[in-house]
Amino acid sequence: MTEAYTLTGYVDDLRRVARDTCDEDAILTRVGPLARRFAADGSWFDERYYRTDPKQGFGVHLLHEEQDHTLAILVVAWQPGGGTPPHDHGTWAVVAGIEGDETNVRYRRIDARDRPGYATLEPDDEFAAGPGDLVCMKNGGIHAVRNDTDAVTVSLHTYGMHVNFTDRCQYDTETGETKYFTVRIE
Repeated sequence: MTEAYTLTGYVDDLRRVARDTCDEDAILTRVGPLARRFAADGSWFDERYYRTDPKQGFGVHLLHEEQDHTLAILVVAWQPGGGTPPHDHGTWAVVAGIEGDETNVRYRRIDARDRPGYATLEPDDEFAAGPGDLVCMKNGGIHAVRNDTDAVTVSLHTYGMHVNFTDRCQYDTETGETKYFTVRIE
């Protein structure tokens, strides 16, 4: 029988990666398999992680963050039809599917970046991410997520910095407006 991969074990491994390198490519390469392993273990999972926030369209459950808000680990539950507008994270991100398929749309920023509060985006690719799948993004990566299924979907999100402590933005693809935002965390 395989030993459970606990939250403590996952956090210890993340700390080791953070001590070893600050190169985002190396971090994503190393954290991805760890996140997949932790998401698949399931011994830590609790029924409360299925709860969503109807106002947001998803529920966010904090598992861990360091005192300086680095190495944040969240479980996100997406209600049917719920999702986000295009957004960045203000940090690197590794998302591992736990239950159900979530539609991800990656965007490319095509404006000159010379107007504060404004961005022009175009979709780059769209794909479904489910159990065992990874979505890895460097700081500055932009994507949108939605649950096109008729059941709650759940994913594990690991960030270099807790997203409510970064200058993350969401993007309005019709007006070009960008604005800072945070999410409600349970």
